[in-house]
Amino acid sequence: MPDVQPDDGGHAPIEFRPSADARDEGGAEEDEREVAGTLGHHLRVGDPKGQGWVTRVVGRTQDPDLELTAYNLGVRGDTSADVLHRWETEVPLRWAGRTERRVVVSVGTDDVLRGITLARHRLNLANLLDDAATSGVGTFVVSPPPTDDPELNARLEVLVEAQGDVCARRGVPFVDCFAPLLGHDQWRTDLATTRVEHHPGQAGYGLIAWLVLHNGWTDWLQIG
Repeated sequence: MPDVQPDDGGHAPIEFRPSADARDEGGAEEDEREVAGTLGHHLRVGDPKGQGWVTRVVGRTQDPDLELTAYNLGVRGDTSADVLHRWETEVPLRWAGRTERRVVVSVGTDDVLRGITLARHRLNLANLLDDAATSGVGTFVVSPPPTDDPELNARLEVLVEAQGDVCARRGVPFVDCFAPLLGHDQWRTDLATTRVEHHPGQAGYGLIAWLVLHNGWTDWLQIG
């Protein structure tokens, strides 16, 4: 389903519907009811501890009623087009035979760096979210954070606003990591002291994880 631009009148959000086999034959929920994958670009790992923000978030997602199997599927250099393709070919392998399925999407910086237009980025993200909704898969979108390049940040700001709009139209949880970190002293210091361009260190990944954990994460997983 193509994305609808603001002047087209929009459309009603697509409601997340769990898959038809979300319960076993006896009607009881499966013990391991959550399988989550994280799709996107390379900002998943990279700090000295090799955790990135995904492992930090998973490590703090503890609940007696939740058994979570998490897969980190980030790939360096992936654009939204790459993510859309891998969503269709790679993600289903992780949850074959499982009941409740969820995917976290975080992409955008490489779209800007590789010349993907804003319209195409919107369309790719919208198509992934719409396909997930009609397949009974819950989605959660995390924006790219700011970089140490002002020109790149100016373009990222527009992209992040577009991501928020695409998600709002579909009722999909969206975490803006760009605006809160753009002028954050610790974030800027962390970027300035790492050896990998546009990448933070431990402190920066911790900040991203904090934003995710405190902006709808437990509500999305229906825990806490």
